[in-house]
Amino acid sequence: MAILDRLKQELDRAGQSAQRALDEGRVRLDLFRARQSVDRFAQRFGYAVYNAKKAGTELGGEEFAAHMNNLTAAEAEVARLEKIVAESAAQRKANARPDASASSSTSTQSSSSAQSSSGAASSTPSSPPPTEGSTASQDMRPPG
Repeated sequence: MAILDRLKQELDRAGQSAQRALDEGRVRLDLFRARQSVDRFAQRFGYAVYNAKKAGTELGGEEFAAHMNNLTAAEAEVARLEKIVAESAAQRKANARPDASASSSTSTQSSSSAQSSSGAASSTPSSPPPTEGSTASQDMRPPG
């Protein structure tokens, strides 16, 4: 019976770990979309200033305030999500099992030495490139 209890504990732990990974992935996706939203707001703000200058006028106070409010809110959302991702990463490191990290470091060392002997370099981009047609969350959607 002790084996079955141990198996149940390990399966529960694996399920929790998988759920945390899914949750973190969801937050990272939200962060990516929030960054895209900031870029879109900044681009629209730039176009509005450019078009006003091109027409020989200044950007109106209400329009300027609206663009600044949109950018400020979008940047605050990015900061909030970055904080969540950082906390999640810190929690993941704190929850790492000592016996699992020792065995994984041994396998990591052997795989990294195999990579270095073969000359293969692994580079992972920090975030995927922006895609056309991706949607942001409802509250972050630019006016239009």
